[in-house]
Order: sequence, then structure tokens, then C-alpha cells
Amino acid sequence: MGNRVTRGDFEWVYTEQPHTQRRKEILAKYPEIKTLMGPDPHLKWIVTGMVLTQLLACYLVKDLPWKWIFFWAYGFGGCINHSLTLAIHDISHNVAFGNKQAKWNRWFAVFANLPIGIPYSASFKKYHIDHHRYLGGDSLDVDIPTDFEGWFFCTPLRKLLWLFLQPLFYSLRPLYVNPKAITRMEIFNALVQFSVDLIIYYLWGLKPIIYLIAGTILCLGLHPISGHFIAEHYMFLKGYETYSYYGPLNWLTFNVGYHMEHHDFPSIPGCRLPMVKKIAAEYYDNLPHHQSWIRVLWDFVFDDTIGPYSRVKRLCKLAKES
Repeated sequence: MGNRVTRGDFEWVYTEQPHTQRRKEILAKYPEIKTLMGPDPHLKWIVTGMVLTQLLACYLVKDLPWKWIFFWAYGFGGCINHSLTLAIHDISHNVAFGNKQAKWNRWFAVFANLPIGIPYSASFKKYHIDHHRYLGGDSLDVDIPTDFEGWFFCTPLRKLLWLFLQPLFYSLRPLYVNPKAITRMEIFNALVQFSVDLIIYYLWGLKPIIYLIAGTILCLGLHPISGHFIAEHYMFLKGYETYSYYGPLNWLTFNVGYHMEHHDFPSIPGCRLPMVKKIAAEYYDNLPHHQSWIRVLWDFVFDDTIGPYSRVKRLCKLAKES
């Protein structure tokens, strides 16, 4: 990665992100990878089934005792909602309908957002572009924790609390690190989301709403699937800022574990990322990767050398908007 200089407690680098060069090398050697780019024809149907499943669950939980509301929110509904946030991640790269139908992707992301209970998809799209374009960029990549997070959440108990509160930090951090004007799509996202929430409340009462939102908060926090938040870019080995995971939880998360491959080729849908690894095996097989998201969470909490500060940061120049 070139020369590294420590400033504060983040790992500051003064080189470009590694994905740009590796992408050029792989495409030069394996131009057939370009055929993997484009929409996933199955994604819209899978997401629709998940949304309908959650709407059915809203009806089924409306008369359950509160303890079972939270049980099913954590063990079932929240898993679907977390998976839907990762579907929205894929949709933000236009892989549901393709680049030529960009608006359809935005609208479909709003539909995929419905069981999450809180408007999310439009804001995620706005900031996720920067995460790819300015990976690790100081004040640009809002995936990077703030200095306060790195300083305060430094003991096992505090790191455990930080994991639990992760949805809160992910939603509020952009407003502090890189505030942007509210867009029309964000307003549309909010209007649609709160309208559907009100309809569910009118039909079946408060418990289905709590089931949806509690599931989202709980399963984006301290939950095995949430290991991907830490696994993707936290520096478990010095000099490596992106990691893949090839375990079974990829089946529930649209292959988000293939994160090295995703950052190399963000326009390739998750369902085809294993093919990228297979075609260009010599570029990925020897890179460090994770075997278990649960183990990632365990190591993050109890390893004193790993914490919110364990991220690579760089200074990035703003790209010219087209």
C-alpha cells in the first residue's frame, strides 16, 4: 500500500485505494468479467417475496404478547430486514433494473425499504456513492467512525455497546461528518414509508410497527449478520483495508461477504461475485479474508488491538460531478 504514516489513531495512508488498480489489471487479463456486469433478473422477485413475507408477518404478530414480538423481531423479521438493507445496497448500484432504468432502481429501493419501518434507501444511496468513490476519505466516507467513537469505545464493554448502537451511529454520523442537502427522493422515501406505517397501524395496531422497527434496530446492531459491518473494512491485518467473507451467511445477505470483489467491481450484482473470484482466483485466493462473522465480532470486542480506530483513512480530492 505504499508508505504509511500514523496520525492520531487511525491508519493514515497516502496512496489511492487498492481497488482501482486491481480492477484495471483484472479487466486487462480477464475482459470476459465485463459480461457479468448488468442487472440481476431475479433480484426484484426475491425482494418482493421478502417484502410480502414481512407484511404477512405483521398480520400474524398483531395479537402476540410483547415478549414474542421482540423474539420474532430478532430471530426472524430482523434477519429479513437486514437482508433487505443489503438488497437496497445492491439496488443502489442499479443492479435491479440496470443503469438505463436508474429511476426504477430508486423507486424499487423505496419499496424494498417498507418492512424496515424507517426511511433509509434514498439517504443510503446518496452516501454510498462516496463510500466507493472515496474509500476511507477523510470527511467524505461516512462509513469511517468519528474520532469520538474511536476514543470512547475502546474497552470490551464499550465496544459491545458500540455494536449494539451501530444503527444509531450509522444514521447520525453522516449528519455530522458530511451533511448534505435533503433530496426529493429522500422526501418521497419518507412520505411513502410513513404512509405505509400508518396503514399498518390502522389495520393491525402498534405491535406490527414495533415488530418491524425493533427487528431493524436489533439486527443491525448486536447480531451475527452484523458481523459484516466490521468484517468489510476494519483493519484486522495491517495494510489491508477491505476483506471478504466466503461463509454460508452470504446466502442470506446477497453475497455482501464478497466485499473485496464488490469494491473491485461494484456494477456486478452480488449473485455473480463468486464468479469474479473464480475467474480471477489468483487475485483473491491469497488475500486475507474472514471465516466467520461471529468470530469477527468476538475479536473486535475482546482484542485490544482492534476497535473503531482500526480503519484506513486517506485524503481525497473531490471528483468533478458530471
